[in-house]
Amino acid sequence: MDINNLISIIKKKISTNITCENLKVEDKTFLHKNHSGNDNNKFHIKLSIESKELKKMNKIERNKKVYKILSDEISKSIHSLQILIN
Repeated sequence: MDINNLISIIKKKISTNITCENLKVEDKTFLHKNHSGNDNNKFHIKLSIESKELKKMNKIERNKKVYKILSDEISKSIHSLQILIN
């Protein structure tokens, strides 16, 4: 899967399952290219979500929700997922 396709899927899944005021998905893979064990088929993703819905939850609950929504992508295409909730 290419990164643009992955970002599109992530945006669609998150916005479909979580009420978001703002959503930003960034590819941070370039920061890890020289790390040992780097897999060119897996990406490092940074999610910035502005959501009143998620703000009502504690950090563990909201991270579990995001991980559940993106479980297929995490198992196949995402090596690292950074989640920021505003």
